[in-house]
Formats: sequence, structure tokens, C-alpha cells
Amino acid sequence: MDFIRKHAIKLPALFVCFVFVQSLFFKFTRNVETIYIFEEKLDPWAASLGFPGLFAPGGLFSAYVVGSAELVASSLILFGTLTARPRIQGLGALLGLAVISGAIMFHLFTPLGVSVRNADGSFDGGQLFAMACLVWLACLLIAFVRRNELLGLIGIRRSMTPA
Repeated sequence: MDFIRKHAIKLPALFVCFVFVQSLFFKFTRNVETIYIFEEKLDPWAASLGFPGLFAPGGLFSAYVVGSAELVASSLILFGTLTARPRIQGLGALLGLAVISGAIMFHLFTPLGVSVRNADGSFDGGQLFAMACLVWLACLLIAFVRRNELLGLIGIRRSMTPA
């Protein structure tokens, strides 16, 4: 179990970092796909609910804000992984879990949908959604493995030995 806690968790950590970091180009450069997701689908939906501009470039949940949260989450995960600081890795996983949970909810419960339009006008067949689900599972796994360290941050100590 110690080997798994120490080394096997690196694979999902690196996967989350890879997905989040490679998506930053799209979010920070106002790529066609990002404009479609945030400004053409999500912002009009939010406006219909009385929250115009929520997903616009200056909005509370703009691509820049979401990308920044993904950057912080991946930085914490990567730093925690490379420096053997499980609490930092766990905190990054919790932030990543929060960000990607929002993405999954917006895919499922808004006009965005599961299949998203690509730059060439075709649809991705749910690849972006599937990747979000894999990131969610990886973040959940990291947080679960690091649960004792995370609980220690709020003063709860759990013993790994049975009573």
C-alpha cells in the first residue's frame, strides 16, 4: 500500500496536469472552440437566466478565470508530486475536482451539451466531455489517496490502523 500511495498516484497527477495545461492555450488565446463554449453557448444561456456576461471575457466564470483555476490546480498537483508534499498535491486535486465538476455540470445541464463543436465546424463526439470525466476521476483518486493529509489540514487525524 505504501508503494501505491507513494508512486502510483503520480500517473493520475501527471494526467490531470497534462490535460489542464494543454487546455490553457485554448482558454488564454480566445481560441474558436473556447469562444464557442463560453461566449456562444454558456453566456447566452446564463443571460436567459438573468446573469448576462457571466461567461464573457470579463465575467466571473470566463475562460480566463477557469483557465487560471486550472493553472493553479495543476501547479499545486505538480509541485506536490515533484516535491513529495502530499497535502499540496491533495489541495490541487480538490481544486481540480471543483473546476472539472463545474465543467461536467455545464456539459450535462446547459445547451453546451456533451458533443462540442470543433474549429472546423465538426463536433467532437463527446471527446472533451469524456476527458473531463477522466480528469474528474483522477482528481477524485488523488484526493482519496491524500484524504488523511487533507483531513489533517482541518485538524482531523485518522489512523490507518484498524481498531
